[in-house]
Amino acid sequence: MRKILTKKEADEVLDLLEKLHPDARCELEHRTPFELLIATILSAQCTDVRVNAVTEELFKVANTPKQFVEMGLEEIKRWIKPCGFYNNKAKNILSASEVLISEYDSEVPNTIEELMQLPGVGRKTANVVASNCFGVPAIAVDTHVFRLSNRIGFVNEKDVEKTELALQKKIDKSRWTLAHHTLIFHGRRVCKARKPLCENCNITDYCRHYLGGNNG
Repeated sequence: MRKILTKKEADEVLDLLEKLHPDARCELEHRTPFELLIATILSAQCTDVRVNAVTEELFKVANTPKQFVEMGLEEIKRWIKPCGFYNNKAKNILSASEVLISEYDSEVPNTIEELMQLPGVGRKTANVVASNCFGVPAIAVDTHVFRLSNRIGFVNEKDVEKTELALQKKIDKSRWTLAHHTLIFHGRRVCKARKPLCENCNITDYCRHYLGGNNG
């Protein structure tokens, strides 16, 4: 098994990454928990930039569960088509809106467990909404977080759920949410999937990928 970072090393890496990316935050534009819920559903297999371009116009037309239900399935599809997988996403958005109206008085629930009961909402989406809108400590493991946490050496896991649990043990709970944003920023800007920009990285002294001779 590949050697992973100690807890002390993990803290030091996060300190360095936070200095490198002081602006790390949720890049899905939103004003309410419901808007972030919709944006996060749309972000599956789609860039935040494209989602933001779609929701900038979409939320002018509908940004409440009632308005999405009134819009109807076909109209939702038309609006979200540029985000890809729009048939399934539209069904989930409509169904989630209906559940929010019938069971939550149109308010987005503030716990991860309740959020995961909504149609189309998996653990990653629930973590994103709960942490960014309600201050619930969470590490949402998307493709960037999964890739980087294993590449750098925070953990050595083969699937998303095990990676999340391992990260929760390795990182102090108070740092979970910011660690999620920081790793995403580092993955987008520096530690890219195909060709990481190791020359621009400030954690090469710790990185298991780099130290293993896999840089470049």
